[in-house]
Amino acid sequence: MAVSQDPDSVAFLFDLDGTLVDSVYQHVLAWREATQAAGIELPVWRIHRQIGMSGGLMLHALWRETGRPVSKDEAERIQRVHADAFAKQAPSLRVLPGAQALLNALTAAHVPYAIATSGRLQSAQHTLKLLKLPPGTPVVTRDQVQRAKPDPDLFLAAAEQLRVPIAKCIVVGDSVWDLLAARRASALGVGLLSGGYGREELERAGAYRTYDDPADLLRHLDECGVRPEPPV
Repeated sequence: MAVSQDPDSVAFLFDLDGTLVDSVYQHVLAWREATQAAGIELPVWRIHRQIGMSGGLMLHALWRETGRPVSKDEAERIQRVHADAFAKQAPSLRVLPGAQALLNALTAAHVPYAIATSGRLQSAQHTLKLLKLPPGTPVVTRDQVQRAKPDPDLFLAAAEQLRVPIAKCIVVGDSVWDLLAARRASALGVGLLSGGYGREELERAGAYRTYDDPADLLRHLDECGVRPEPPV
């Protein structure tokens, strides 16, 4: 994908899990398996509330919930078990309704976009291969930045790769962590309900628009400053 050098152009920065691919609950179950293997018992709803954070921050949040400290070595083991458990669920992953059509529409309109995920490449590879991304589409994973969401690093790195000022970018995500990171990066945030967070939660976190899923966003692209070609 050609990147933009026009400082007035708009660009989209997409989260991956729960935003473009229906994979949030597979991650939840993988984290449950990983934490149970370490002797940490948590209900799945508590795990779900942390999805979208980096794995390290998630484990810190779970320690806060349980009062059980997790050593650095143990945290690394938990993350390895999570990656293996998630890989086993890869056959159940599906692209969310309208996700590919949305990306295709942006490509056709010459609107640049990038993927920015808190997941490490080891896990993200299973979801990325479900999408037909144009060659050269920037993909930024947790491995490439110092801090993941809710820090802004992922989105700042993605905007830099597109060569579009972050203030001209629209972050699309399904979690409050995506939208908090967008606010800290000084980008506009759009929330999708397809990851399990509610509309009010996403709006409180900074979403200036919320839509059901990628298909709903595609129907309302004009609200984000993208003017589709009129029907013939």
